[in-house]
Amino acid sequence: MSSSKSNGPLSSVGLAYLVLLAGVSSALHIWKLPPAIPALQKEVGLSLVESGFLLSLVQMGGMTLGLLVGLVAQKIGLRRCVLIGLGLLSISSACGALVATKGALLLFRALEGCGFLMVVMPGPALIKRLVPADQLNRIMGVWGTYIPTATVIALLGGSWVLSMSNWEVLWWVMAVVTTAVMVLVYRVIPADPSTAQSGIDTGWSIVKTTLLSENAWLVGAIFGFYAAQWIAIIGFLPTIYALAGISGTTAGVMTAAVAGANAIGTWAAGRMLHHGFGPPALMMTAFVTMIAAAIVAFGFPSPPWLQFVSVFMLSLVGGLIPTTLFVLAIRLAPSPQTTPTTIGLMQQLSSLGQFAGPPVVAWVVTLTGGWQWTWVATSGSAILGMLCVWRLASKNNLATGDEPS
Repeated sequence: MSSSKSNGPLSSVGLAYLVLLAGVSSALHIWKLPPAIPALQKEVGLSLVESGFLLSLVQMGGMTLGLLVGLVAQKIGLRRCVLIGLGLLSISSACGALVATKGALLLFRALEGCGFLMVVMPGPALIKRLVPADQLNRIMGVWGTYIPTATVIALLGGSWVLSMSNWEVLWWVMAVVTTAVMVLVYRVIPADPSTAQSGIDTGWSIVKTTLLSENAWLVGAIFGFYAAQWIAIIGFLPTIYALAGISGTTAGVMTAAVAGANAIGTWAAGRMLHHGFGPPALMMTAFVTMIAAAIVAFGFPSPPWLQFVSVFMLSLVGGLIPTTLFVLAIRLAPSPQTTPTTIGLMQQLSSLGQFAGPPVVAWVVTLTGGWQWTWVATSGSAILGMLCVWRLASKNNLATGDEPS
């Protein structure tokens, strides 16, 4: 239930922004890796495909545990779940810096994936509880920026740290930042309400209802097909630029600009939904643009400036998708009790896409000897996403940003 009342020193909207800060701090752990890949390849001996798996392994927790974490959050409380996730991220990052081997990196990346999921999965439901209903679309547009915002910070800040030190220091910095955010959330976000109420569904009933919902699967599949493209392209941009002879700091700035464009798109989607734009139109426009941009960027011998502009547009217009899906996941959940598990299933399928995307693209690049066929893998994912959008729209008669009928 939303509340417009002020909570302590912060308004309800201010509390929602603190939830966003928790999401950003958790996503920093995903994006601390791309600028460090060249150093890890030299120091630890990672191959390109191994680097792809290290990029995607952070999604292992979300890929396997999304629905379960959604149920856990419903039972233990959304705020408590966020706090546990932030703690797990801090510990895993610190341990990864202490034990710098291939095996340790893989293990702690997987644990970071679990912590990331425990923070971002309850985020939308927690925001819904904190803010008035008439502000939800706009606030969800801001929430949708947590990954691109973290990407910009991690790529710029990470490149700066790496220019002066090594990747272990970057891991320690992320651990300290996340710990600070955890303390802030603990002190400021109101405690979870009691769940000991009559009428709350049993755990099995919540899971069963979610799994039997076609809407939940469709929303999750769309997110997965989108995420597979975005993380594969953005994650390997520093490597692509390095091969082109562009310095680490410059490559970091260029990649951060592309990621920042995605934040603009996610924010714009919230505003557009608030003003009545239809979810299907926003998502279809995004997928078509991503196909065209990938073809221009990788399908032809393009000068660096044209490749940059194309990838920038891919990220910018692609940003319309995440916010739209967060809003639809809340609206199309089978019941209020299944909102966390619906978002958990969506996160699970999104994580599956993020897990599969980088290794698939790396495999195509290795097989063909270059990046020129990258667009084939990403466009196939976009087409499948468009089919899911069509099914979701026809099933729910989605036409505008208002409540679906």
